[in-house]
Amino acid sequence: MSGFFGCISKNDCVYDLFYGTDYNSHLGASKGGLAVINKEGFTRSIHNLESDYFRSKFEPELPGFKGNSGIGIISDLEASPIISHSHLGRFAIAMVGRINNLEQLEKRAFRKKLHFAELSKKGVNPTELISVLICEGRTFEEGIRNVFELVQGSCSMMILTSEGIYAARDKYGRTPIVMGKKEGAHALASETISFPNLDYSIEYYLGPGEILRVTAEGYERLKQPEKKMQICAFLWVYYGYPASSYEGINVDMCRYRCGSTLAQGDNVEVDYVSGIPDSGSGHALGYANTRNIPIVRPFVKYTPTWPRSFMPQNQDVRDFVARMKLITNRELIRDKRILFCEDSIVRGTQLKDNTQKLYEEGAREVHLRVACPTLLFPCKFLNFSISRTRMDLAGRAAINEIEGRDDLNLDEYMDENSEKHFLMVEKIRIRLRLTTLRYQKMGDLVKAIGLPKEKLCTHCWDNSSYS
Repeated sequence: MSGFFGCISKNDCVYDLFYGTDYNSHLGASKGGLAVINKEGFTRSIHNLESDYFRSKFEPELPGFKGNSGIGIISDLEASPIISHSHLGRFAIAMVGRINNLEQLEKRAFRKKLHFAELSKKGVNPTELISVLICEGRTFEEGIRNVFELVQGSCSMMILTSEGIYAARDKYGRTPIVMGKKEGAHALASETISFPNLDYSIEYYLGPGEILRVTAEGYERLKQPEKKMQICAFLWVYYGYPASSYEGINVDMCRYRCGSTLAQGDNVEVDYVSGIPDSGSGHALGYANTRNIPIVRPFVKYTPTWPRSFMPQNQDVRDFVARMKLITNRELIRDKRILFCEDSIVRGTQLKDNTQKLYEEGAREVHLRVACPTLLFPCKFLNFSISRTRMDLAGRAAINEIEGRDDLNLDEYMDENSEKHFLMVEKIRIRLRLTTLRYQKMGDLVKAIGLPKEKLCTHCWDNSSYS
């Protein structure tokens, strides 16, 4: 995924921009960028973040940034923000999402005798492609509508201009944009945690497909929100920072409800409950409090020097970093029956390693409760599991083991009450060496989030989504 932040103020906004963007660091994996505008034009900087943190890369450059408005992004795509010069004027743009028909749109541009300057290792930079589509319009509003009409996948964006910041949320609202305000300033962000420490209060959650033009004084709605919405449910399960809210629903409270639901009717006898850090912690609190079982931390993360485990683009390196920074606490493990709560099982490789660690430290039993249903479909709309084929998913690997193919009887495997579903879960349990394994049911996850299912994107679990 990616996260961005923009702000516009009557005063210099650089430090708000720097810290506000940094609060989206948990969403990005590859590159960070800042762009500000002043009377002399744009100032922009982009850095690789695969082996370092946003703050350490950008802080030395802050004295060179001056301006009353700016946008920043921490991205798992290519370099951005992009700065474009067109009939609409000069502007900087950052986008969050995924373009599934990138090659088709690239060929379309070439037929129109257009060209691209910002190339990536794989061809056209997706953000520049979005900027080219915008420039086909007579206005920014018309250009953004053109993007929504042509792009397959998802795309939320911020556009920095001399007239203000244009903010447009993905047409199905798969990724969020929230507006905050304080005296003499407005801000826009992927994460509401960007606001409190900078003295912004939440003013407005943009709706799906909505377009705003924001200034220091206020905002103008250029396009009304659409009625259909499918915001990514995984934001609450995994991506979101605990203190953030989407659609007014707090992340950690949702995780607490997920854990509580997993605990209801579960009678396995254990000594402790724990969360796989970090996102599993909220789920574990809900589970432990509901069953009145002590909660402990047999795993702790050593984070002062290790970067985030999903930052390196090589999966083997990601696994190695995750393993090195997760430390066992032997005194809490030996001779204990421990139940862990986890946000999800993707491939299961790291989880299998962690289970092995626990047994090596003397654990008697290792139980796992997963806060979401079994992942069966790679994400089509964000960059979660983008580098994985469906066979990399633990659920599809189990189906392949049972059927000899990974695409047979999928409806039965998605049926949480079917024999095939139980067989699939058992195959995963055995491979991960777990004493017991239980997944969250879809209906319980939807209830924990608190939105109608048709307003949630649940494609990863049941292949259900708007195209």
